[in-house]
Amino acid sequence: MEDKNIQSITTKLWAMANELRGNMDASEFKNYILAFMFYRYLSEHQEEYLLNNNVIDLKDGETVNDAYKREAEEELTEYLKDISEALGYAIEPRDTWQSLNEKIDSSEVVPSDYQTIFDHFNKNAEINKDATKDFRGVFNDINLGDSRLGSSTVARAKSLNNIVKLVDSIEYKSEDGKDILGEIYEYLIGQFAANAGKKGGEFYTPHQVSKILAKIVADGVKEDTDETFSVYDPTMGSGSLLLTVRGELPDGNKTRAIKFYGQELNTTTYNLARMNLMMHGVSYKNMNLRNADTLESDWPDGIDEKGIDNPRSFDAVVANPPYSAKWDNAETKLRDPRFSEYGKLAPASKADFAFILHSIYHLNNTGTMAIVLPHGVLFRGAAEGKIRQTIIEKNYLDTVIGLPANLFYGTSIPTTILVFKKNKKTKDVLFIDASNDFKKGKNQNLLTDENIEKIIKTYRERKDVEKYAHLATIDEIKENEFNLNIPRYVDTFEEEEEIDLKAIIKELENNNKEIAMLEAEIKRQLEILGV
Repeated sequence: MEDKNIQSITTKLWAMANELRGNMDASEFKNYILAFMFYRYLSEHQEEYLLNNNVIDLKDGETVNDAYKREAEEELTEYLKDISEALGYAIEPRDTWQSLNEKIDSSEVVPSDYQTIFDHFNKNAEINKDATKDFRGVFNDINLGDSRLGSSTVARAKSLNNIVKLVDSIEYKSEDGKDILGEIYEYLIGQFAANAGKKGGEFYTPHQVSKILAKIVADGVKEDTDETFSVYDPTMGSGSLLLTVRGELPDGNKTRAIKFYGQELNTTTYNLARMNLMMHGVSYKNMNLRNADTLESDWPDGIDEKGIDNPRSFDAVVANPPYSAKWDNAETKLRDPRFSEYGKLAPASKADFAFILHSIYHLNNTGTMAIVLPHGVLFRGAAEGKIRQTIIEKNYLDTVIGLPANLFYGTSIPTTILVFKKNKKTKDVLFIDASNDFKKGKNQNLLTDENIEKIIKTYRERKDVEKYAHLATIDEIKENEFNLNIPRYVDTFEEEEEIDLKAIIKELENNNKEIAMLEAEIKRQLEILGV
């Protein structure tokens, strides 16, 4: 299906969703519509498993759901165990998407049904212990008692019914049978982010920026390798950045070709990420996501008590952390191996370098890290200046890319992408000033495919480009006292055209003569008229 057709579907869905949300904030309403999209996905995914693996025996004229209801009636526990072992979760016959829609159509839904459905889902998420953390609580952020859904339980149930029917009305398959649910879901996340103001930036990185980071960390990865590629996002938001990395890897869509690791502080957004990855076809076995404060709860190292492998370092680290956030920089953190090598801690009012050091710590010796941050990290002094100097002296900093202003939701400030590697062969840093290359949008500026390709081409070629890029030696950076402000390295100054003063004076004289002649003619005409 072409992008324009997906956009047609999503535009219709967005318009209908806006009608349903009434006075509810877009950032909150997303929890309902996206969660029900995910529930439909899980239920239909389960139906496909039951049918394609001959778990049930269909009779003439019977739907998969009808057969599941009939066959599981007496052996429900065994069926749930079988499904959970295969899929990581299990939905009971009475709670499937089709069963729910049938109850709505026959007006049999009672207000408590929704809570019951999600309670059953959480209970059954305990069956497969290896998958419990991936599915348990994923629907807990749906506030079924929110008065903005309706002033009574009956009214709220009616609102939820309307959302279910809206989600059910959308065709999730293209004409060639391709599942486009992931694209629709991703589009809606972006729409909710655009309408959520500052809150939007907390869970979504604009796709064009994600593409730059993804192309950078995927650069040079070989095709047809049997090795699994690992990518970690310490502030993963909705997980879109992780998925964009997969899209740029040569074998990214192969089963087990990539393993996703991520942490997210906000529980609602963490749930969004779990849904997003799975609706893009990522198996729960290929993702290890945590709901945690990255700076306070470092990524676990080694095999945990459940036998789950938590590698300390990764092939790629990507991040778009909250800009200049506050954090607890207690002196005790200087004993933390993430920060101890640098002798200083990021200031309490600006955690930018804390996120940088955390990410560097989790990058393996052959991988690439790309992080988006405000320009202040390039030149601020005191502790940040010392940390920046140490990073440069360790030869970890590879590239500095200046992006245009107003690309992100909730902030108009210009940002920079910093690229780090631990296996650099030369002691230099590439500076790219892409701040003037963008397409003006209604609310946000946009990066075109041409803008992105120009950045990536320059990154790969690693040489000077007039008024755009400069490969700076370590000596140049030392001369600038480790200040990385891009204009110190990339001269974008455009000389003004030389003014010919003699020609301007002559033109003024001619103009004055012409004015005098016109004034004389006007005076003559007035005399003729007797004025």
